[in-house]
Amino acid sequence: MHFAFTDEQAMIVETAQAFFRENASSARTRAAMANDGIDRALWDAFCAELGLSGIGIPEAVGGAGLGLVELAIIAEAAGAQVSALPMLGSLAQCAQAIAAGGSDAQRESWLPRLLSGEVIAGYAHDAGFVADGNRISGEAGFVAHGGSAQVFLASNNASAWIVPADAEGVTVTPLTTMDQTRPYARVSFQGAKGEPLADPMAASTAAHQAAFVVAAAEALGGAQEALDRTVAYAKERVQFGRPIGSFQAYKHRLADMMIEIEQARSAVYWAACAVDEGSDEAPLALHAAKSFATDTFLRCAGDMIQLHGGIGFTWEHDAHLFFKRARALQSMLGSNAWHREQVAAMILGEAA
Repeated sequence: MHFAFTDEQAMIVETAQAFFRENASSARTRAAMANDGIDRALWDAFCAELGLSGIGIPEAVGGAGLGLVELAIIAEAAGAQVSALPMLGSLAQCAQAIAAGGSDAQRESWLPRLLSGEVIAGYAHDAGFVADGNRISGEAGFVAHGGSAQVFLASNNASAWIVPADAEGVTVTPLTTMDQTRPYARVSFQGAKGEPLADPMAASTAAHQAAFVVAAAEALGGAQEALDRTVAYAKERVQFGRPIGSFQAYKHRLADMMIEIEQARSAVYWAACAVDEGSDEAPLALHAAKSFATDTFLRCAGDMIQLHGGIGFTWEHDAHLFFKRARALQSMLGSNAWHREQVAAMILGEAA
């Protein structure tokens, strides 16, 4: 298979990378970490000024009419700067779910507000949710940006509901998590009144596909940026009268990072293409991309710290932001061991 971006996609790459490099600065990210984990000015510009939030949402329901390849491009650019945005939960999961499985009224009511950034949504999934009519009960342990959400999309394996965060019976408990750019909350529903989605299975499928692609693409962007920053440091730092990048052992580590990243890049865009094209390989590709890309990011973030020497271990250096994001991505949306088990089962069948 030969994959190359179209001219339109290449323009999106250039626009997204320039936007996040210019606006998602370390100072702004750290300021967001000290509050609710969202860079509000960045989020407003992302949604309203550039309109990038509509990428991946069908044009018929108010989006840009593009696919997961374009969404992956945006997520990769955002991940490269460890951007403090609620993109994963609000757009990749909730907006995708409502676009795919919501009624016309639900799409008209919620999608414009989600895509404009006016409303932030949290995706609360737990197989143990139970319903009594349109009232649901249960608890979701880790909801990304749940403490900032005005509405939740609660789902189990068979049903899904839109539940306002201020509805009676909803309790939100912020959690202390490793990646402060994507804080989590525990969300409890005790007889909370929800609005059932018209097609919960389509909603769940769309939310999970988009989430796996976005997580993998974020990891790819973070890994590439970790390599780029380490290469730049290797050219500047001098030891024994030579740039440290000229030493063989150092070069080998950088080469290993590059190889892993290129493999991850193939996996990420294979998954996005497979979903967009309705390929039978899509489930396999999604599990492979999420597990491989996030493992790659963690290895590259760890190498970034070590290859920067003493400064890489300090709070003032951004290396720890990359490492924390990498560790969080690796463990969220199902452990990578679980994803690899799914890959093995699909390939080997009963032999797995």
